[in-house]
Amino acid sequence: MIRQTTIAALVALGLGAGPALAAGGAGYVKDYDFSFEGPFGTFDQMQLQRGLQVYTEICSACHGLKQLYFRNLGDSGGPDLPDDQVRAYAEFYEVPDDSDDAFPGDMRTARPSDKFPEVTAAGAPDLSLMAKARAGFHGPYGLGINQFLKGMGGPEYIASLLTGYTGEEKFEAGTVLYENEAFPGGWISMAPPLYGDDVTFADGTEATIEQQAKDLSAFLMWTAEPKMMARKQMGFSSVILLTLLSVLLYLTNKRLWAPVKRKQA
Repeated sequence: MIRQTTIAALVALGLGAGPALAAGGAGYVKDYDFSFEGPFGTFDQMQLQRGLQVYTEICSACHGLKQLYFRNLGDSGGPDLPDDQVRAYAEFYEVPDDSDDAFPGDMRTARPSDKFPEVTAAGAPDLSLMAKARAGFHGPYGLGINQFLKGMGGPEYIASLLTGYTGEEKFEAGTVLYENEAFPGGWISMAPPLYGDDVTFADGTEATIEQQAKDLSAFLMWTAEPKMMARKQMGFSSVILLTLLSVLLYLTNKRLWAPVKRKQA
């Protein structure tokens, strides 16, 4: 549980091309350009910090990040917050007290070694892996051609969903539904979470609906795969080593068989 409803001044975090439309399931998903896309893409540290701020001030009341540790906020390649800011951020949360002398239901202040607390609000899914769990792009007849060219499109789907509200509402089966161009079926029970200028970014970035949606989507991509940069670096190094090994094996093979070929000639 969060101790305060708004954490705008939580730790003084210092938070800082034309997209095409692509068919995404039953809705429309914008193909945003994210810095982490492609084999050499990297996360934008300032964008991740802005996304963390959007999550903290707007989304955390309903949605949790139960797969993420607070200490991960200080990881290189991620938001990369200093240790003191990670500790201060964790202290805004309370987690179940699992000490030997605690009573059932007791809570304590969170530490960097703790995971984000689980939020059990009805109908509000956990966001830890949401960017990997959603597919924004689909090929014709399920062939996955768009996914091969553009990736799964999870972050694009999240950003498109957050910016896809039309303002139309309807009351159905005792529930207010909101029209959304990206959501399958066109109507969603979640009210628009972003209205523009919902947060104040310390780096001066204008907090438009689209900017906040993109920053949050990038942050959720990082929560879903916090070791993406390390994986890409390892993959690139492996390709280089395998290429060098292939060249060495070719030259060795050529040298070993050279006497035999000379005799045959």
